[in-house]
Amino acid sequence: MGAGASDLAVEEASSGLGDMPELCAAEVLLRLGAPDICRLAGLNHAFRSAGAADFVWEAKLPENYRYLMGFVDGGEEKGGDQWQKSVVGKKEVYARLAKAVRFDDGKREFWLEKSTGMICMALSSKALVITGIDDRRYWAHMPTTESRFHSVAYLQQIWWFEVVGEIDFRFPAGTYSLYFRLRLGKLASKNSGRRVSSGADKKDSIHGWDRKPVRFQLSTSDGQNAVSQRYLDDEPGSWALYHAGDFVASEHGRPVRLKFSMAQIDCTHTKGGLCVDSVLVYPKGFRTEKVVVGA
Repeated sequence: MGAGASDLAVEEASSGLGDMPELCAAEVLLRLGAPDICRLAGLNHAFRSAGAADFVWEAKLPENYRYLMGFVDGGEEKGGDQWQKSVVGKKEVYARLAKAVRFDDGKREFWLEKSTGMICMALSSKALVITGIDDRRYWAHMPTTESRFHSVAYLQQIWWFEVVGEIDFRFPAGTYSLYFRLRLGKLASKNSGRRVSSGADKKDSIHGWDRKPVRFQLSTSDGQNAVSQRYLDDEPGSWALYHAGDFVASEHGRPVRLKFSMAQIDCTHTKGGLCVDSVLVYPKGFRTEKVVVGA
């Protein structure tokens, strides 16, 4: 009797996570987010095998991942599905969508936000319709490492300020927020490796934004609308996300056509000293920088 109990204790002690069946490990992974799946995959063979299973990663992918993958390597613009020839396995599909996928000649990009599995999108200033952008008296395109697109539009001075854009895209179902990424003050120049503020970077180059608020608008093809106003009076020299509104993408997988704008068109005074970097679409509640909300 004593020997039998001792053998059983040794047998139980020798069992561990390494003896977990792969399907049990997969059931655990299905309840976790992508970062945790990758971390557990290094734990043992069971989690490593389950962490490569298609059904685990397909559960984490947006329902329209085939449409999204159509943009990879210019596939959507070329009208093809060549991604299926080079990508094998849903884990690889997830990994590819988690990287920036550029389209529209590099002026737009989207990526999979790992913690939520939802899509984020960015539009460069060159993808927007900006009043007077081709007139160097008013605007200048400035190269910079502070933008994901390596370029921003800098407003020197203008009477009629208006920035307009459109998006026609099949977002995965969910609620999203749209922001303008802005900065008061001209970007500093570089000199011998040191950042040096130019004369135009002083506060006196920033003018007109305290006279009247900027009006932000957002509308969708299915009747959603948002309007707000905000004075651009934040501390110069730092980027902020100015909230234009929220919208809901339906579960039916239909494209959502967004129209959005920011404008300050009171022509009784000029305004200037503003950097326009990009427009960002994030899952509601997700943010990476300071957010400014209008009234």
